[in-house]
Amino acid sequence: MTSFARTSDGLRIAYERHPGDRPVLLVHGFATTGALTWEATGWVRALAEVGRGSIVVDLRGHGASSAPHEPAAYSPRLLAGDLLAVLDAEGVDSADVMGYSMGSWVSLALVALTPSRVRRLVVGGVGTVEQFGHWGVDAVRAALLDGADPATLGDSPLAPLLASLRQAPGVDSVALAACVAGMAAHPLPLASNVPTMLVVGDADPVTAGRDEAAAALGAELVVLPKRNHVTTLSARGFKQAALPFLEAAVRV
Repeated sequence: MTSFARTSDGLRIAYERHPGDRPVLLVHGFATTGALTWEATGWVRALAEVGRGSIVVDLRGHGASSAPHEPAAYSPRLLAGDLLAVLDAEGVDSADVMGYSMGSWVSLALVALTPSRVRRLVVGGVGTVEQFGHWGVDAVRAALLDGADPATLGDSPLAPLLASLRQAPGVDSVALAACVAGMAAHPLPLASNVPTMLVVGDADPVTAGRDEAAAALGAELVVLPKRNHVTTLSARGFKQAALPFLEAAVRV
């Protein structure tokens, strides 16, 4: 059953809590939903098999959550505040958190905002490059709003995603364009003071600078062979690395 948390700026953030102890907060990436990212790829089931619950969020602008159309409504810190609202709504004082792609930046922003609320952190599908700004905010927005050919983005990993959005039902392209502009206007929160793991595919161009990112985060780096930005998420190796990491005790 979908529940909703209310944010400080009056938005409704949709989430589903799946049963199990010590729920892991799961944070999806750009232009998808919590269910598509974490349920369809087997993560909710994998967590349940080791006795862990999960809280699967739809970020603002995505899924069943509120979708403001102003770029000022989107930043890593604002979206991190949405995660905090969900934790508050569920009465969770501290949680393990897992993010992927844009969800990794939001998860890192949550650590910066309230480090006491994050026990351990797994981030995936990121390096040191903010993709929207790198490939051009105007070009990405044009592909979303004006029907511009995503091929104009060249070999950008965003191109196939933007092309597929044209056929996807229920997508709010205006909200996604606002998200692109808003997120790109802020620096990446590339720091962590909680135990962190970074998981990337070795064939994923989005993760350029992965070694530097892991060093900046003080993170354990896991590189999965022959995996790209899409296939990394569902890889068995991702689960085999992340699940034991989340079970480890935190040194005090």
